[in-house]
Amino acid sequence: MSPLMDVAGLQARLADHRRTVLLDVRWALGDPHGYRHYLQEHLPGAVFVDLHTELAAPGVPERGRHPLPAPEDFEASARRWGISDGDVVVAYDDSGNMAAARVWWMLRDAGLAQVYLLDGGLAAWRAAGLPLEAGPVVPAPGGVHLTHGTMPALDATAASAWPEAGLLLDARAGERYRGEFEPIDPRAGHIPGAISAPTSENVDGSGRFLPPDSLRRRFESLGVRDGVQVAVYCGSGVTAAHEVAALEVAGFAAALYPGSFSEWSNNPDLPVAAGAEPGLGGAQPGGNTDAGKGSVAL
Repeated sequence: MSPLMDVAGLQARLADHRRTVLLDVRWALGDPHGYRHYLQEHLPGAVFVDLHTELAAPGVPERGRHPLPAPEDFEASARRWGISDGDVVVAYDDSGNMAAARVWWMLRDAGLAQVYLLDGGLAAWRAAGLPLEAGPVVPAPGGVHLTHGTMPALDATAASAWPEAGLLLDARAGERYRGEFEPIDPRAGHIPGAISAPTSENVDGSGRFLPPDSLRRRFESLGVRDGVQVAVYCGSGVTAAHEVAALEVAGFAAALYPGSFSEWSNNPDLPVAAGAEPGLGGAQPGGNTDAGKGSVAL
C-alpha cells in the first residue's frame, strides 16, 4: 500500500463524504508560527497537530531533540484529533511533507493501517484551485486504540552496529553529513558507516514525491537492494520519517532511528565521522567540533 494519496483521491473521498480525518502538521525550522498559518488557511475540516507538544516529548540530551512521546500520551492526542478505530487519516503540511511524515510514521507505528500523506501537501491542494477554510477545527473526540512498535525502529546500540550488516542512511543535508557545519547539535559529522541520502532529493520542485521508479533508482544508487536491511536517521527523527515513506514508495522497507544524530552526538562515548565518505572504523569519539553556521535540517 502506498503511503501517498494525491489531491484527486482526497477530493473524491471528501466529495463522497467518506470518513477521513485530516491532520495539518504545519511546522518548519525557523518558523515557529505553524498554528498561525493554519488559522489563516487550511484544508476544510483539517485539525492542527503541534509537532513539538503532540508528536514529541520534551527534548533531553540522552534522547535527542524530539523523542517519541509515551504511547498513552500519543493515544490521547490521536483521540483529541478525532481519530477512531478504522478511520482513514491523511496528513499534510506546507513543506513537502517533511513534518507531516512524522505523524504518518507514528500512527503507522501505533497500528493504524490506513494513514497517508497528501502528495504535494497544501501547495498541491492550493494549485488545484480547491477550497480552503480559516479558523480552528475542534472535532468530536475519537476513540482510537493504539499500540506501539508496529514499524521497525532502532536505538543507538543498534545504529552503531547497523552498517556492518545493513545500510544506514543519513537523511540530513549533505553539508551536515560531511561535518562542514553543525549549528544545533554538539558535534558535527555523521554516524560512522552511514551513507549520505538527503531527504530533499526525494521530492521534486513542487514538493511532490518523485515517481516510484525514480525513487527506486535513487536508493539503488546508494546501495539499497531487496534483502538488504535499511535504517534511516536525520537530526532528530522527523525528516527521517519522510525518507522511510520515500523508501516505501520505492518498494523498500526501512527502520527509523528516532533519536537520530541529536541523541547520538550528545553521547561522548559514541564516535562521529566527518567528510564525504562513510568513515566506518576511522571515527573518533570525544568533544565538540567547531563548525560554522548554516541552514538546519530536522
